[in-house]
Amino acid sequence: MRRRRTLPLWAAVLSLLGGLLLAGTGTSTARPARPAADPPRQQPLRDATAGLFLHWGMFTSPKHYDCAAWEKAVTDSGWTPDYWVDEAKKLDASYIVLATFHSRLGYARPWPSKIPGSCSTRRDFLGELIAAGEAKGVRTILYMTDDPKWHDEQGVETLDSAAYSAHKGRDVDLTTRPGFGEFSYDNFFEVMADQPKLSGFWIDNDNEYWEQHGLYEQIRERRPDLTLSNNNEDTPIMDMVSHEQKTGMTPAYDQPSAIWTPMPRLTESCYKVPSTGAWWYDGQDRPVDTGLNVGRYVANAGTSIKSLMDLQAMVDGRFPPRQQHFTDFMKDYLPPIRESLHGVHGGGYAHGGMQPGAWNDGAYGYVTVSRARPTTQYVHVTTRPATGDRVRLRDNGYRVTAVTDLRTGARLPYDQRDGRLTIRSIEDWDAHDTVFEVETAKDRYGVYPTGSVTADQPRLTDGDFTTYTDNQGTLPVSFTLDLGGRKKAVYLGVNQREWSPTHNRSTFGRPEDSARIKDYTVSASDDGRRWRQVAAGVLESARGIRFIDLGDGLKTRHLKLDVSTTWSAPSAPNFYRRLRIDEIQVGHDHVRRR
Repeated sequence: MRRRRTLPLWAAVLSLLGGLLLAGTGTSTARPARPAADPPRQQPLRDATAGLFLHWGMFTSPKHYDCAAWEKAVTDSGWTPDYWVDEAKKLDASYIVLATFHSRLGYARPWPSKIPGSCSTRRDFLGELIAAGEAKGVRTILYMTDDPKWHDEQGVETLDSAAYSAHKGRDVDLTTRPGFGEFSYDNFFEVMADQPKLSGFWIDNDNEYWEQHGLYEQIRERRPDLTLSNNNEDTPIMDMVSHEQKTGMTPAYDQPSAIWTPMPRLTESCYKVPSTGAWWYDGQDRPVDTGLNVGRYVANAGTSIKSLMDLQAMVDGRFPPRQQHFTDFMKDYLPPIRESLHGVHGGGYAHGGMQPGAWNDGAYGYVTVSRARPTTQYVHVTTRPATGDRVRLRDNGYRVTAVTDLRTGARLPYDQRDGRLTIRSIEDWDAHDTVFEVETAKDRYGVYPTGSVTADQPRLTDGDFTTYTDNQGTLPVSFTLDLGGRKKAVYLGVNQREWSPTHNRSTFGRPEDSARIKDYTVSASDDGRRWRQVAAGVLESARGIRFIDLGDGLKTRHLKLDVSTTWSAPSAPNFYRRLRIDEIQVGHDHVRRR
């Protein structure tokens, strides 16, 4: 796994998803280019919380340099697909990505193939895995690489150009990108024909040959049931974008802060469960940081991102002891809180919910919202407060009616004021994720409903998170809201587009990327001509809804948000001075309950 293409490509793709430019305003309103409804094939992925990523092949330790010898070793070891499927279920993973046709693992194809060119087994390990998974509700997705450059990394040639050339009746050099692209292209079609129960392809970047020959379009035509996932690029034809392991965040488990694909795009975070080492088993029992991995799992669920967890399968398919210990831990850890992680939306984004992120006294956490019961939210405290027995977060206008510790069932006291929910008298802190089930009233309180506030940029207040306003690189920029009459206004709730990272990577020699509001002022006017400043400050660079408080005594008809700077640095030209906003809501009152 690697990153071949960088920001300019995917940023350009995102720019192409923009819409109509409003002449003379310096801003635009845009709607992503996507189908009116999500294809049915995507539903299993949208319903998923997690997947299991398995890198496994000839060079899995101990390395084998002969395909037949590797197949014999796998069979003699007692390999069974049921082990992988059962391990996936311990992680509440509903799909397995099998990465054997991998550039660093010998381009192994653990299935019979009539196409010569790399290792292919007589035994249909892939077919057995598909069947075992189908019997237990776990789907199988096949990894496909675009890259021939590691063909002789181990001192032996793993790509047989002569055999493939004889098969094609002309010379084809598999060690070149066009040659390998043709070879892998043929394999796509063979697998589609021979494995009718395969659920999809997970594609590690693109090969020029595939693009030139319309591979993805042909897959859509021949097997419309197959999902397509792409690593590191937001290719519009793909069903899902997978973001490779991100590190360097604070807290370390907050991988979503490094992700740049906005909802409602189907998005996945793929990461290694072991703390060190390659993506595949190298003969060592690598350490596993349980807290880090639980935090990642919760963070992804809290932002509507799928967790694709890489565990290092040995030749017999089993995991090293410390990774096995982790799956056994999760088998018991997840069921008591499963309802808060499965069948939920990330809270604070397009589907509503309270505000995630940094809370009181060093606390940090996420919010999930039940899809089946929208009045049920779950507050996940992944880092407990440094002191005290309470946690406090912005309530986003949700009137709370009950708070329960999800694990113990204990009812907890709480209060609401100044736009914040405080859960008190917490004694049973979990080591990794303290979860509170929060019941709320059906309707939000104190927020002007959609349609009652208009804006000079209509997408700001249309209630549709699939549309957004783009400043087209113009700063300073202003956004004006009309309340329809002189009314009370106590805060703005701003959902910025989640199309850029939020963590500062300067320590890694990378620029600040966040295309989000930094310095701002808010002004009020009764007539739309004479303005008075009512708020000013710096908005934090963070995912999810952000709030700008205006005070309790303000009454006005018009509000103007002026943005003078954004967080992105000049050295990040794809984001510098760029700002996209999904929605701005106006709150006129706070819930008060003691």
